Amino acid sequence: MSGDKVRLNTEWLCDCGGCHVAIVDLHEKILQVVENIEIQKCPVLTDVKDYPEADVGILTGSIRTEHDRHAAEEMRKKCKTIIAFGTCAVYGGLHGAGLAHTSEEIMDYVYKTTPTTKTDFIPDSDITGLEHVVTPIDEVIDVDLYLPGCPPHAHFIFESLSALVEGRTPKAGQDTVCAGCKRTMKKTEVAEIVNSQDGIAEDDVCFLSQGYICLGSVTLDRCLAPCPNHGIMCTGCAGPTMQILSEPNHDIRTEVSERMARLTKIDKDTIISHMEKSAKTHYAYAMATKMIGNKPTFLIQQWIADVEAGK
Repeated sequence: MSGDKVRLNTEWLCDCGGCHVAIVDLHEKILQVVENIEIQKCPVLTDVKDYPEADVGILTGSIRTEHDRHAAEEMRKKCKTIIAFGTCAVYGGLHGAGLAHTSEEIMDYVYKTTPTTKTDFIPDSDITGLEHVVTPIDEVIDVDLYLPGCPPHAHFIFESLSALVEGRTPKAGQDTVCAGCKRTMKKTEVAEIVNSQDGIAEDDVCFLSQGYICLGSVTLDRCLAPCPNHGIMCTGCAGPTMQILSEPNHDIRTEVSERMARLTKIDKDTIISHMEKSAKTHYAYAMATKMIGNKPTFLIQQWIADVEAGK
């Protein structure tokens, strides 16, 4: 292969593999990328066990085991540029919801309680065990570029890889998902929170105006807003906006509740309470990052205790 090609390593840690599949979703554009990249290590394409020297390293998934930690450290040693690829890599992702429980609780639930996998014991193996917490990549190694998304949208994947090949800064703004949503915010007479199973929302009116919890206004746009534009409330899969992450007193539930309260007749405190009762859903993608987990407003254990106590 040409010496001018950018050498690429990829590795997946604790994830579902969807981020690696997303690269294929570039369709014919992948040919433009491949023309300029030499793929050296990629779990879904190559059988390379070690970590070759590379110009760019793509890491997907969060760090949940000793193996994940070792793999991340080796990639950092061998790659000039590291991309935290996908929401799990950037914020900890859905695995972060495990922080609401101990490792022992999780293992007991998976192997002793869940009907489909119920046994009387937890299997023994040579596989490295779970670490105490789920950890985003940049808490273990230095990261050069971040590309959140579950998985990242093909538009942003192509832009980021093209920018690296061309030696320029990727074009990525700080807009929210709302910026790409075609729905219109308007003041309504809605007085109760509506769940998705309770009915079908109007096509052209903001979900918040209709009483549905939608996280579009507090979520970074790395998706081009396909969900709200196709009748599905945003669940925040690309992670919170910089305003939420950088300001200690800005919080997902308080920001959403304030906006919804202004658009409807639902009391702000009622909305906050509703979101706290389902906090593992609304904070699922980003609670593992310290920028959320260490906020004085983030009290996940208390909220879970309140739900279990029937409050």
